Amino acid sequence: MPDLLYERFPTGNYAIFTMNRTDRLNAQGAGMRSDLEAALGEFTSDPEMRVGIVTGAGRAFSAGADLREMAERNAAAGDADEADALAARPPEERMEGLRTGQPFSRNPKPFIAAVNGLAIAAGMERAADCDIRIASTAAYFGLFEVKRGILANYAMNHLARVMPFGEAMYLMLTGDTLSVEEAHRLGFVHEVVEPERLMPRAVEIAETIGANAPLAVQGTKTVAQFWRRFGLEESLQLNAWVAHRTLNSEDAKEGPRAFAEKRAPVWKGR
Repeated sequence: MPDLLYERFPTGNYAIFTMNRTDRLNAQGAGMRSDLEAALGEFTSDPEMRVGIVTGAGRAFSAGADLREMAERNAAAGDADEADALAARPPEERMEGLRTGQPFSRNPKPFIAAVNGLAIAAGMERAADCDIRIASTAAYFGLFEVKRGILANYAMNHLARVMPFGEAMYLMLTGDTLSVEEAHRLGFVHEVVEPERLMPRAVEIAETIGANAPLAVQGTKTVAQFWRRFGLEESLQLNAWVAHRTLNSEDAKEGPRAFAEKRAPVWKGR
């Protein structure tokens, strides 16, 4: 079973992308990234597909990056020379990774996030990358990266562009949880519906958009996203330099390791 399901609905001109790792609360690992890249390539080149809906299987939208996989990858780096070589990647390479970590906002076609359950860390960021967000009453959000010694790379650059700056800073610095009601009040979520209404409502919105002139829709997104992304390259450049120091620290390895070992992390500040 693939980590991400891609379903086409030509009569409505929309497709559904379902994160499908229910045993890991749809945590995003290498397999899901590969599946998403393939699905997006097909979707983008398909003239019948005009709108994408992103959701999660089971009770979660996405629990974020797969920290167990991250801990295993860190452990598999082996000796210090290999780890140091990985850590020495220049900020320019990191910057390209930050650019590609925006699969939906950079796509010419609009995307709707149908947030069915918890959306934390990279899960919340995946929703933020979509153009429209609707959520189930069972959903909640959070950015827990600071609790793991890592960075909310996407959120640092984008979140204050879709919600008030102070609220974005509070979430990123505290690692606190954001209820779906608060997310709606702050404008992060466009609409909150009962769980059984989530996908039907997402489909209604997708079909409404899909019935409009595709060039006009894509043109509208292009200009709106230009406004949203204005100054982003400079932000990503700074992010790459900050990440070069932070993500190669002992704390950045300790956070995922502590998570995998189900214990409290021991921070060293280096």
